[in-house]
Order: sequence, then structure tokens, then C-alpha cells
Amino acid sequence: MSETTAASSVYDFTLKSIEGRDVPLRQYQGHKLLIVNTASECGYTPQYKELEELHRQHGGQVTVLGFPANNFGGQEPGSDAQIASFCEKNFGVTFPLFSKVSVAGPDAAPLFRYLGSKAQNGVTDEKPNWNFCKYLIDETGHVQAFYPSKVNPLSEELLTALRK
Repeated sequence: MSETTAASSVYDFTLKSIEGRDVPLRQYQGHKLLIVNTASECGYTPQYKELEELHRQHGGQVTVLGFPANNFGGQEPGSDAQIASFCEKNFGVTFPLFSKVSVAGPDAAPLFRYLGSKAQNGVTDEKPNWNFCKYLIDETGHVQAFYPSKVNPLSEELLTALRK
């Protein structure tokens, strides 16, 4: 997708996997997504465990997509290889991780500019203001809800939204 073309859903974006492969989000069409900006050195880093549990227990209902970002407190300083190793070794992460991106500010990745703009996504202007903010995306690729860092991935609030 070019910078000048307006996105109509998250399916219009292609991002790099943590291994460096192009991943068109269109491949997740028909599935709910939980898009999360992550960091390895944050007080919320233990949420990787809950995200993995959500992925394992509710993978039929939602696909978790992790986007490492170093925007807040320099809490994701590592390379993609270091991040992948950390996540696998410490939390057994098997859900898709993407190459480190910026999720806030003028250099925010186009996906996160879309997610944080009600004018574009039709639902919310909420932007990540810390690590482990979450966007729930419906089966048609549209933003359903935003959850701040403090909302646990296994919270009743989030699980209830998945069942809708």
C-alpha cells in the first residue's frame, strides 16, 4: 500500500515478520486479530505469557499479532533476532511477531497511524501511549476496540469482546 492511498482496513497493510519476510495482513482475513505493541524490558512484559495463553486457548477466535516497539522508555532496545530469542526463551511465544516498528509519533508505521486515527479507522483516535496497548480487529479487518496496557489479555473484558 502506498503512503498516499487510504487504507480501508488492516488488510491493506503488509509488514515485515520478525524473520524479515513480507506478511500481508490480508492473509488473516476472516479472523479476529489482537494487534499489540510489545517490549521486552517493560513492567507489562509478563503479558507475553497471557498473550501466548490467549493464542493457545482462543486461537480459533483470535490471532495475536505482536509488534515490538522502542517508543516508550527505551524498553525494546534489541534487534529483531534478540527480541525473537527473548520471547521464545522466556515466554514460549508462538504467535506471530513482526519486525520492530515505531507505533507513536511522526515516524509511526502506517498501520499504527491507521489504528490511531478515527478519521481513518472509523472507531477510535486512541494511540499507543505505552507498551502493550491492544487493538481488537474484527473479521472484516476493522477496529472493534482499543485496550490500554493495563488491560490483561485474558481479562473478562477482552474475552467477552472476542465472543461478540
